[in-house]
Amino acid sequence: MSWAEAGFEIFGAHVMWTDLVGNIAALATVLLAIRKSMWTWPVQFTGAVLLLIASISAHITGNALKQALFAGLAIYGWWAWRRGTQNGRNLAVRPAQWWERVLLIGGLLVGTVVIGLLFWVTGLSWGAHVPPPAGVFLVLADAYIFVGSAMATWAQGRALVDFWIVWVAVDLVGVPLAFSSGLVVSGAVYGIFFVLVLIGFVKWLREYRAAAPGAPVAGEVAAEGVAR
Repeated sequence: MSWAEAGFEIFGAHVMWTDLVGNIAALATVLLAIRKSMWTWPVQFTGAVLLLIASISAHITGNALKQALFAGLAIYGWWAWRRGTQNGRNLAVRPAQWWERVLLIGGLLVGTVVIGLLFWVTGLSWGAHVPPPAGVFLVLADAYIFVGSAMATWAQGRALVDFWIVWVAVDLVGVPLAFSSGLVVSGAVYGIFFVLVLIGFVKWLREYRAAAPGAPVAGEVAAEGVAR
């Protein structure tokens, strides 16, 4: 057994340290994002690398590609937040402008179809090995989670309050899919994510409204921040 597969047994199942620590880092990333800590991105990068190693060891290519994408987006997010906090400024959160929302929604819909086709043709999604129509649904759900996670992380890098909403949309599919597939641990992790995401959304929205008195208007731009 290689170091990447090292772990322990629990209830007859082998739990890899890379998978366990990677998921703990993923949960910590959300907690840090709620506080707008710059540590959000190094922790996300570390968790993504660990989960990438775990996915490769488990021969789950699709998930490995997702973790590689998360690692790259973590670098972007760190750069964007660092730029938004230069000269001691507090990171300004804001609602997305109309074009950013179009990009988020359009990217999620089109991306799900394109990535879904890619997963089906290449067999990267485990659902591709399940006979249709169930297999088609599973592949599309897998692609939706993949693309939605990427879009949410991009929006998070731009300090958009909307990124929490995208995560809610992802978890609404991820939680029931994991439980229905028998992945109880993954379903539980998704469930914890869901609760933390709701907390983060409320906190960021309150902070934005406190900084900009009055009812926010869609498309309104914060005075400063990573959106510049």
